[in-house]
Amino acid sequence: MRVLVVEDDDRVARGLLTALRHAGYEVHRVATAADALRAAPADVVLLDLGLPDGDGLDVLRELRHRPGTAVITVTARGEERERVLGLRAGADDYVVKPFGTSELLARIEAVLRRTRTHRAEPESDGPIQVGALQISTSTRAVTLDGEPLSLTRKEFDLLALLAARAGEVVSRDFIVDQVWQAHWEAPSRTLDTHIAALRGKVGGHVKIETVRGVGYRLAT
Repeated sequence: MRVLVVEDDDRVARGLLTALRHAGYEVHRVATAADALRAAPADVVLLDLGLPDGDGLDVLRELRHRPGTAVITVTARGEERERVLGLRAGADDYVVKPFGTSELLARIEAVLRRTRTHRAEPESDGPIQVGALQISTSTRAVTLDGEPLSLTRKEFDLLALLAARAGEVVSRDFIVDQVWQAHWEAPSRTLDTHIAALRGKVGGHVKIETVRGVGYRLAT
């Protein structure tokens, strides 16, 4: 597995490279946003958000267009607002400096498990269809009234999970476990933030209902 480290602090980068190579990963390091976007494809990108030549969130949004690439932000921006911005921009996980090497390696392993699971999923008999909404889990493409719908990785996972169980109430705990994995203690409002973003994107075509104290339901 190839890991790209995007970090301008030489001391932090050296520590990351040593730990990752010791864990058996193939590692490449760059220090700027421009070099990050020019780098060869990687299975996981560890992305510092405070880069000298640009905002790491812009880099994150560009990397989201690369299929099969997971992005974990590694940053000193620990406020909840910053976490939400990173997750809404498409981060698969968010690690705040300072962090423990064991924790970071565990998060990389968990993200890779999810990525491998998505790649290994057999193609279904057809797309998931809920009203004007059509979801292809094999290509991770979504259309609404025939028009492509742009979603972040987590938004897609969340919408596909609800659509596959359309009409059923899906509990918050189950959603967090399936979409974010149990290893990650998501802030209480992170799920609600993603639901709000999805509602804004699907408009009045699809109704995502809140079942108070339980979870959410995609209305049929």
